[in-house]
Amino acid sequence: QVQLVESGGGLVQAGGSLRLSCAASGSIWSIASMGWYRQAPGKQRELVAGISSGGSINYADSVKGRFTIARDNAKNTVYLQMYSLKPEDTAVYYCHARTPSLDYWGQGTQVTVSS
Repeated sequence: QVQLVESGGGLVQAGGSLRLSCAASGSIWSIASMGWYRQAPGKQRELVAGISSGGSINYADSVKGRFTIARDNAKNTVYLQMYSLKPEDTAVYYCHARTPSLDYWGQGTQVTVSS
């Protein structure tokens, strides 16, 4: 079992910044990759950024150049630094961890960007 606890969401004006954190606990040795997804009202959940255990990183085209994903192995924590936020970034952001047998999700954290 893997537990994921997110923090750092909130309300910010367009152009502002936020940093999301996701702390993993439990069977962290089994995690192959971690990432952030988001889901806006009426839309499907989409991948924002992912990082593998080997350090490979990928981003959604819509956030490239504005968001940065990083991992602190000592703290078992993954971060999503978000810059130049836009109203269209408004969504619930979910931390995700993939293991060979299961996918795990955090509870979600709301990010609201006002125009």
